[in-house]
Amino acid sequence: MNKKSPNILARALRDFFGEYLPSLRGLSPHTVLSYRDALILLLRFLASDKNIPLTKLNLPDIQPEDAIAFLHHLEQDRHNCAATRNIRLAAIHAFFRYVGEQFPEQLNQAQGMLAIPFKRTSVAVIDYFDYEEIKIILESIDRSVVMGRRDYALLAMMFNTGARVQEIIDLQITDVQFIRPFQVRLTGKGRKTRICPLWPQTTQVLRDYCLRDRGLNLHDHHPLFINHRGVTLTRFGIRYILNKRCEAAKALLPTLAAKSLHPHSVRHSTAVHLLKSGVDLATISHWLGHASLNTTNRYATIDLEMKRKAIELIESPSNVKAGAWKTDESILGWLESL
Repeated sequence: MNKKSPNILARALRDFFGEYLPSLRGLSPHTVLSYRDALILLLRFLASDKNIPLTKLNLPDIQPEDAIAFLHHLEQDRHNCAATRNIRLAAIHAFFRYVGEQFPEQLNQAQGMLAIPFKRTSVAVIDYFDYEEIKIILESIDRSVVMGRRDYALLAMMFNTGARVQEIIDLQITDVQFIRPFQVRLTGKGRKTRICPLWPQTTQVLRDYCLRDRGLNLHDHHPLFINHRGVTLTRFGIRYILNKRCEAAKALLPTLAAKSLHPHSVRHSTAVHLLKSGVDLATISHWLGHASLNTTNRYATIDLEMKRKAIELIESPSNVKAGAWKTDESILGWLESL
């Protein structure tokens, strides 16, 4: 009687998520959960597509053509954008890179998976708040009530630091240094920690919010920003607060209506403001916690005012006058002379 072949998919998944990602790679819980969600979607798709119970799926059942069909399913049926498709594919690549290392007999299958390319995505225009817009949004907040003072402190901190939303959510009161030099400790992607300076005005607003409105000691281990129920703000909560304050300021700032703004836009705004103030890109990169300077370089291309000032400083190299091209030969001659 032949023994039933062991299910190496279950073993590979258990070791990949239980040991490899958190311990050997040291990836953050957020990355691990993102990989988990991607593979759950893949397995559910395969079980339905192949009409196999999910518990019966094995590693040989997941071939490159199956992964490609899954990616098409994400775009066509789930209406995911190319960027989301690429995130799911990155998780599949990570898993099969591990499979290729741990199960040599599956190397050919793993190489086929790793050969599936990422789809090219278009680079969206970055919307951000102008300095005057941020100023008016803050001034329009009613600070005579506790929630108004909380929202003011939250947005002032976000604009000062350019922190990611998750970094703001994770902040504890003890992460803020309320004595000179004023600064805050932020924990970003990959659990990397960085120190960001705070303006004295931001520090005073935070101090008043913690001491007067919440009655806390500045050395207490409590979340820095909480909702009306007394629990830590969520991503949805921060988005709601920003949208609410933007709506209130639109009467004074019609330009806000034409922009697609979200909490990450505040981060972009900080970068552009620093760039306009003459701060070099390397410093901005450290300020924002970018892993690569290439990520920061995109801010050098998005501010129209800076582009206009730059074009005013140089003289056009072209001496061609309008209306000079009267024949096809003159156009071709000019092109060939370049």
